[in-house]
Amino acid sequence: MTQRKVLKLIWEYLALTVACFIFAISWECFMIPNGMSAGGLMGLCTVIQYATAGVIQAQYSYIAINALLILVAVLAMGIGFGFKTLYCIAVSSLAMELVSGMTFLHCIPGEFFYVRETLLIPVIAGVLEAVGIGLVLRYGGSTGGTDIVALMINKYWPVSLSAAFFILDFAVVSLLLFLPDKIFADACYGLVEIVTFMMIIDFVVGGGKSSYQLMVFSDKFDQIADYIANKMERGVTVLKAQGWYTKNDKNVLVILLSRKEFPELSRVIKEIDPKAFMSVSPTHSVYGEGFEEIKAGIRTKHKNNAAE
Repeated sequence: MTQRKVLKLIWEYLALTVACFIFAISWECFMIPNGMSAGGLMGLCTVIQYATAGVIQAQYSYIAINALLILVAVLAMGIGFGFKTLYCIAVSSLAMELVSGMTFLHCIPGEFFYVRETLLIPVIAGVLEAVGIGLVLRYGGSTGGTDIVALMINKYWPVSLSAAFFILDFAVVSLLLFLPDKIFADACYGLVEIVTFMMIIDFVVGGGKSSYQLMVFSDKFDQIADYIANKMERGVTVLKAQGWYTKNDKNVLVILLSRKEFPELSRVIKEIDPKAFMSVSPTHSVYGEGFEEIKAGIRTKHKNNAAE
């Protein structure tokens, strides 16, 4: 491994570590000290913490549930999890343990980060969580949790990933209403955090939409196409073109990919051909294999199965 690659790897894990701490701060400094919850696995873990009066801390149930979800996903679906995902889960849990003890950083009366306007607390937390999770995704990691559940739902039912995430987040926030000391306003604060997070996350990762269409102009188009097809398991189309100035024939790659895959492909293209030209266009909707399922409904799918 060259010195350049070593330094790049060190930078990536340093960025992942910082991102995990930002993610932990959003919960341990703002949401949890104020008795709030939101979506995702951390939202569920905070509900467990409130329900057990703090006996089961969120950081412990977070790593335990993640371990269980990974085991189920591997056994049921054969999903592989890279080292970065495992690293982010472990570091996030450690960060939450450390930050939970730093009360001078908590958003509570008497401390520097105290916010008098309660409604601003989930907004700040949502922004911080989006920055943390966004950076994790940018550098090829994942914090697990509802990502795993959404993938399993999407595999067995005709429900898009975005719809699966919304259903899971809404269900977690609704759990607050079953706790005796929580009221409807507490669930509303959770919804504010979720909306803030969803508004910011795409921009942190690299744009305002969840999918992208790329056009790549490179003399090493074959190497890039092989990586997309073999490593990322995505489709890629080669278009024949002609440079009007040079009158030379060109091969242009057209790729559709999700928000999470965009940072990885950008790095790979730069590594293979630093002189490559790339045009990126956000897409509003992409339907088909690997993206959202065509809106045909569950009944139609059942009819097709019966016809077969």
